[in-house]
Amino acid sequence: MRLAQAVRVGSWFLVGLNLLMAVGTIAIFSRMAPAIAVIIERNERSLKACEDMLALMAVTGSGSVFSHEQARLFQAAYDRAKANVTEPQEPEILRRMEPNLPPLFQGAATVRKDVVEAAVQLGKINRDAMTIADHRAQQLGRAGAWGVVFMALSVFLAGVIFIRNLTGRVVKPLEEIHAVIIAHRNGDTMRRCTGTDLSQDVVAVFTGINELFDQCHALAAGGDRRPGFGSGREKEAGPQEWKP
Repeated sequence: MRLAQAVRVGSWFLVGLNLLMAVGTIAIFSRMAPAIAVIIERNERSLKACEDMLALMAVTGSGSVFSHEQARLFQAAYDRAKANVTEPQEPEILRRMEPNLPPLFQGAATVRKDVVEAAVQLGKINRDAMTIADHRAQQLGRAGAWGVVFMALSVFLAGVIFIRNLTGRVVKPLEEIHAVIIAHRNGDTMRRCTGTDLSQDVVAVFTGINELFDQCHALAAGGDRRPGFGSGREKEAGPQEWKP
């Protein structure tokens, strides 16, 4: 039947929309997680390296010679920052800083200011990059949230349309059939299935039920009108001859 096929197709369509919404939601939030991870992975290392360099210069003090361990730690922090270049402005700052490292380790106060300014500028570049990346992640999150809302709204509207069609094409015809059966049980043998804007399948079912009720009604009426039974035409019995 076409009606049964339409119900099956509508049901699977709703299931498909729900699956699509679930997959879309997972995909959106799966993209957000790497975006947030990139903020930490790409820029946090450079910020930590800048903090280490500034801390070492603060500990040694102006005009103080770096110890071997302090020089090693400062050089290691600089190498980490150089190996983790993520922004286009960083290489120039690192190139300006590198020639000043040996004099800085020897306690030259003239280059300390330049190294401090370079380290501060390097940290600012990475903080700005993190802010921009965070803003992009928030935009992606908002877009994902609105995408989920749109998909949920689509599923809701599709469900409303499906329920309305199911009510008009299946539920109401079943209620009409049930009402006709109850009417016949209560003695209203003339009640028949009726309706408007019915599908061809429902019309065929209504027609079959109505024909069945018509046949039952005809059989019942024909049984009450059998000749010689309850019709007032009974043949009077004459005197019978008695035989010994």
